[in-house]
Amino acid sequence: MAKPFTVADYLLTRLKQLEVTEVFQIPGDYVKHFTQALEHFKGIETIGTSNELDASYAADAYGRTRGLSAVSLQYGVSTYSALNAIAGAYVERSPIVVISATPGADARQIGSMYNVLYHHSTGNLNADQEIFEKVTVAAETLSTSVDAPRKIDDLLIAALTHQRPVYIACYKEVWNDPCPRPPKKKLKPIIPKSERAALKNAVNQAWTQITNATSPVIFAGVEILRHGLSDLLQELIDVSGILYTTTSLGKTVLDEKGEKFVGTYSDAASIPAVTKLIQESDCIISLGTIITDDYLWLVENKFSDMILSTTEEMRAGYFTYEGVTLKDFIKMLIKRFKKDENYPLSIKAPAQPTYPEPWLSNTDPKYKEHPEVITYNRFFEHSMKFLKDHKLLDDIVMTYGVSSAMYVATNAYGLSKNSYISSAAWQCIGFETGAASGAQLGSGKRAWTIAGDGGFMMIAQSLSTLARFKLDAVIFVMSNKVYAIEQVFVDITSFEAGPEHTFDAFDILPTWDYTALATAFGADSYRVETVTELNDVLKKLKKRSDRPTLVEVVIPEKNLPQQMYRIGIE
Repeated sequence: MAKPFTVADYLLTRLKQLEVTEVFQIPGDYVKHFTQALEHFKGIETIGTSNELDASYAADAYGRTRGLSAVSLQYGVSTYSALNAIAGAYVERSPIVVISATPGADARQIGSMYNVLYHHSTGNLNADQEIFEKVTVAAETLSTSVDAPRKIDDLLIAALTHQRPVYIACYKEVWNDPCPRPPKKKLKPIIPKSERAALKNAVNQAWTQITNATSPVIFAGVEILRHGLSDLLQELIDVSGILYTTTSLGKTVLDEKGEKFVGTYSDAASIPAVTKLIQESDCIISLGTIITDDYLWLVENKFSDMILSTTEEMRAGYFTYEGVTLKDFIKMLIKRFKKDENYPLSIKAPAQPTYPEPWLSNTDPKYKEHPEVITYNRFFEHSMKFLKDHKLLDDIVMTYGVSSAMYVATNAYGLSKNSYISSAAWQCIGFETGAASGAQLGSGKRAWTIAGDGGFMMIAQSLSTLARFKLDAVIFVMSNKVYAIEQVFVDITSFEAGPEHTFDAFDILPTWDYTALATAFGADSYRVETVTELNDVLKKLKKRSDRPTLVEVVIPEKNLPQQMYRIGIE
């Protein structure tokens, strides 16, 4: 007899239609019917990970590169462990389908009659959904297969529309219940339309500010990338001639080889030419940006000069407009530029720094007389040159958690579209290593991960996941044995030379044998202590393999890149 088509099969079929060909998973008894269906479902591979954060960070990066992802988790003990990662995806606009299951109808009856507390439960069997409602755009627990197709479709459409996570669970038995097959036509996001009068008024006010400006600049954010608006943004840049920068989170919304790209604006961590451009601009056209506290200076000093259009807000100066979409606003602006004979502008971007800049001028002054000492900036100076010289920038996807390295990396030029994935808004230490597998599987490119040693220690098991699935990601661990980024904000004077300047005890890390760890997990490894050794290892990394590589990059404890110094003294 043919196996019946089930609710689990319905969801998996819909995911496959949307090009989700891998699902990250932690198994469990409640969710067993879904995991069993997944194991035998053709066209989707199960990516069994080491723990819930590993699975969910990976799903986040996969969603950012593929357009949608899925993670299957056990009820309670597993979903709660993943909550941090899903919250980060919610903040940073990454569409993840969180899949789970709860105690079934029979368990609920027994629990109610006899006051039985079921395993993994707080006693409130709806707690999972109630919690995930705070960090998703839609959450549903199916108690029956009745109307399951519509509810599943609605959840997937919500994830696609908002580019944010959704949560779906079933009573334990429901994943295995019979279900009709879905139509062959794949689901699509809902594209909202602007209120016509509000759109016209917003564009008119924005146009007044733009045409009265002498130094406008476009400030692009991650929503441009998430909602497929990169081509529209490029058209706007082309017809207007206006220079553009990006947020740290929005870095690589376009291919950065374009002549109008001035560099990423990361507040005090920016290179001087970018900071100068922003400070002197009298009209900042902010499109799809998430304005975090990294940009307080911008808001405090340029509020009236900003035109801000996102999926949640439309503002031109002090005027706000309801019912205006980001896509419609950009399209209407393009039309206005095309009609105006004064455009495109012939503004030229500041010259991009040439090697060894911007790294040389940002190297910690304490080590300028010691050229073989690896500092954060020297690492990027040589690794970026390697990638550029060997024409590898189009073949990699970088991942970063919040760390000194992430801020230093915002100074990079020449990256390809959607090749810089970071936790720049949620600011999660450890994200980068967990994200590596999802970034590589989702993009088809090699993950090039730069991790702080504190962040790597939080989720070192992710190296095992990479090895298990033969992914040749490269994980650079910036090994200074301290939570340096935390110490910057605790007491920046700790980085000064001299024994009287010490780090706080809570920012000191244990010593790990990274070579032994890599061997245990099935990865290759290197340890580099000098610039010469780093360059030798970079040459070896050019060759692809079926194993991940862990590179311990030994840097001084008190190495403070100037990007972080400027942030720390603000």
